[in-house]
Amino acid sequence: MKVMLRKNSAGTLVVYVAKKDLEEEVVKQTDGEEGKIFTLANGWELAFPNLPDPLILPQTFEAKRIA
Repeated sequence: MKVMLRKNSAGTLVVYVAKKDLEEEVVKQTDGEEGKIFTLANGWELAFPNLPDPLILPQTFEAKRIA
């Protein structure tokens, strides 16, 4: 699914999923077999296989929901 990553006014990373009209803060970031894994405040886990470093925001990326 396509998601947009940005930082809010407090500097926290935020994920927006347009198809679900969902905007949640990232509460945890880990590295896994599928790439960078972000855990959202609502409990979702999204895997980003090709996330560049450094991250230039805001930007849209392809992600896969794993939980």
